[in-house]
Amino acid sequence: MKIVQVESLGVSKQELEEAKQEFEKLGHQYIYYTDIPKGEEELIARMKDADIVNISNIKLSARVIESCPNLKYLNVAFTGVDHVDLECCKRHGIKVSNAAGYSTEAVSELAVGLAVALMRNFSQMDGNTRKLGNRNNFLGTELCGKTVGIVGTGAIGLATARIFKAFGCKIQAYSRTQKNIDGISYTTLDELFAKSDIISLHIPANAQTKGLISKDLLSKMKSTAIIINTARGPVMDNAALAELLKNGKIAGAGIDVYETEPPLPENHPLLSAPNTILLPHVGYASKEAMQKRYVIVKSNLHSYLEGRQENVIL
Repeated sequence: MKIVQVESLGVSKQELEEAKQEFEKLGHQYIYYTDIPKGEEELIARMKDADIVNISNIKLSARVIESCPNLKYLNVAFTGVDHVDLECCKRHGIKVSNAAGYSTEAVSELAVGLAVALMRNFSQMDGNTRKLGNRNNFLGTELCGKTVGIVGTGAIGLATARIFKAFGCKIQAYSRTQKNIDGISYTTLDELFAKSDIISLHIPANAQTKGLISKDLLSKMKSTAIIINTARGPVMDNAALAELLKNGKIAGAGIDVYETEPPLPENHPLLSAPNTILLPHVGYASKEAMQKRYVIVKSNLHSYLEGRQENVIL
């Protein structure tokens, strides 16, 4: 089999060389790249003869997939796979696995960190200090005693809930699948948005969740509440969120994900919205997560080559 890794996946060249030797000893060809392809043409050039491709969150359109006639297996080093044209993969009988679980701690820690940063206004306080100013009578708010609404109680949602709970927060949640977990009470989306001081999103992007966090739902939030999105961009109406922030209807927002991968267009509505912390999709990007991810990627490869697929998407 010809295995192509189209980017470094955040690990060192030494680790890439070790993986190359590992799979070549098993009789396979292993090619890796250490940079990100600059566009579809370069991506196709790297993938076109591959039987197996390791890739993270680079968009895989039908055009790219159909330019790879030998492709049998996509090993997606990411939890979400909404950047992959799965219908095209189905048509061509291409199997797909993901790397669920590698970023649970990284994303949950970032979600809580964004909440603290917003409530204590780190950005403005840093700016004031660098301009030789002071707190200018600013008073922050504490996590302790706040009601946190967790939307989606998969692994990351539950990990986030545990951290908030450790800060003394009351946890309410909404999820398609409810779990019997001490300290978490389930409710409706409407009630969660109306009663929460902090809302943290942890749902995948799919046909059911696209636009789920609508203007109507956002409008139910308290004027003192904040919302955190470290999940997927398309689940929320960001234009509506920006409007509510500009009108003072919501206290703040911490956003790590958008409709498309950053860099954002100059006219993106959140760029001019007040009381926001905007990050360029870094929730998963920790050294520890990259190591965990590569272990999963290699395990997926071994399993597929042995005829037993792990982390099955298709």
